[in-house]
Amino acid sequence: MNDLKIFCFGFGQVAKSFITKIKDEKILFKLNVTSRKESGIKKFENINYHNFCFTGNNFDKNLIKSLETANYILISIPPQDGHDIVIKNFKEKLINLKSRWITYLSATSVYGNHNGNWVNEKSDTNPTSPTGKDRLKAEEEWIKLYKQNDLPIQIFRLSGIYSSQYNILSRLKSGQANIINKKNHFFSRIHLDDIANVLFKSLQNLKKGEIYNISDDKPSSNEEVIMHGVKLLGIKKPQTLNVDDIQNQMLKNFYKDSKKVSNKKMKNFFKLNLKFPTYKEGLNYINNNSV
Repeated sequence: MNDLKIFCFGFGQVAKSFITKIKDEKILFKLNVTSRKESGIKKFENINYHNFCFTGNNFDKNLIKSLETANYILISIPPQDGHDIVIKNFKEKLINLKSRWITYLSATSVYGNHNGNWVNEKSDTNPTSPTGKDRLKAEEEWIKLYKQNDLPIQIFRLSGIYSSQYNILSRLKSGQANIINKKNHFFSRIHLDDIANVLFKSLQNLKKGEIYNISDDKPSSNEEVIMHGVKLLGIKKPQTLNVDDIQNQMLKNFYKDSKKVSNKKMKNFFKLNLKFPTYKEGLNYINNNSV
């Protein structure tokens, strides 16, 4: 693997973890990214990179030259008003690039509610939330771009992300976690490190036009995960809320959907052994390595 010229549309936790993984593998690369921050030379993990300001319809025109030289492109910017703003602003450029790898990060919210049953990449997509509906529209735009132009595009549907920085243990410690009382509610999650690992694996193993669920092996209920955290921390069980008492609209939307997300396609195609196969290994590691 050589000659990596990486362009990240969006430079949040997933993109940063991906770049850290490449750096840790001692692979040389050149990095350009977009964010809402002011354009300029920035530093991350002792890596100098160029950030270009990109907010909706406005972007630093200097990014075009860097994009034209990129051969690996990661898109982690969520859709806006039902459209993918990367395709909206840079469709023609993407078509004419000599890319080896274009990855769009979507979410498993596109499946909607499946009443606690398993879903895979062939399952019906009936999103219930506004964000899920927007994600599905954006996916359709990327697949259309692939089909019309034979571009090396793949889509990763990410489950709920947790990491050493953002996790149920920190929410329990701060008193921000509650057990939500809803029967037969299951959701899937994935540790940030495992997202970075599968992104890295895919650099040398891409099949055009494919969609993959990025999830761990054990879909679980909110209560199951929280009680494991309670046991690790040796604290009292937090209060239980009825789902109808939730005030936050985004959280309300989350509890409308119940599904178990299969990761078989991801594991089989990328020949991937998860670093954290379930929330137990992930939370145990975070607890044992917290500062």
